[in-house]
Amino acid sequence: MPAAAGPGGRKPLISGNWKMNHTHLDAIAVVQKLAYSLSPADYDRAEVSVHPAFTALRSVQTLLDADEVPIALGAQDVYFEDSGAFTGEVSPVMLAKLNVAYVIVGHSERRQHFGESDELVNKKLLAVLRHQMRPILCVGETLDEREAGTTEPKVLGQLEAGLQGVPAEAMASVVVAYEPIWAIGTGRNASPEDAEAVCKSVRAWLGERYGAGVAGQVRVQYGGSVTPGNIAELMAEPDIDGALVGGASLDAERFAQIARLGQPAR
Repeated sequence: MPAAAGPGGRKPLISGNWKMNHTHLDAIAVVQKLAYSLSPADYDRAEVSVHPAFTALRSVQTLLDADEVPIALGAQDVYFEDSGAFTGEVSPVMLAKLNVAYVIVGHSERRQHFGESDELVNKKLLAVLRHQMRPILCVGETLDEREAGTTEPKVLGQLEAGLQGVPAEAMASVVVAYEPIWAIGTGRNASPEDAEAVCKSVRAWLGERYGAGVAGQVRVQYGGSVTPGNIAELMAEPDIDGALVGGASLDAERFAQIARLGQPAR
């Protein structure tokens, strides 16, 4: 059976960003329950990735590999150097050796709490690509910026800075996640129409930079208080190709419901 695709013809990517939650033992239990809850039809409908804390990556990788679970392993961050005297950091080489497929870069919490600049985000993204992993580049505006009408300049500015030096042939490996900062962990989410408007602008910018063919390949996720109750409406929009899920991904059953894209269990 051919892989299912969303309205834009791209297979959705549903990613669970666990942030600083779940020990390695908790992570094993959640992945086991998630794997049990999803059917082959669900995996055909959407690609699923989980992004545990660094301390749980090896445990989750071992489980996924041993049980041949078709869930992709992801990381929440990375440093851009391959090795060196960088206490506390994790290199792309280390992640690649764990069969990490996706790496989140530029999440608003990294930008806000740890002072990450667009330049640093770009270095991380290039390092992920250099080691044949797929970056999920996060972009998004604050509530003040939205109310001031500067959402598009902010988002497209982050997009342009994050993709500096990325050639067209590498863009098929890049995922863009639009996460309005005011909707992350607040219970508020952008309406499907508002989320689609920004995702459409992202794709239009990609088309201007790389051409329509490349823009049509890039998956654009939405993130920000995604739940089982709003995923179907979000996924009905033509330029939304999945979700970067925070709090709702910590519970296996809730995340499985999201991964089904609003479809009933089978």
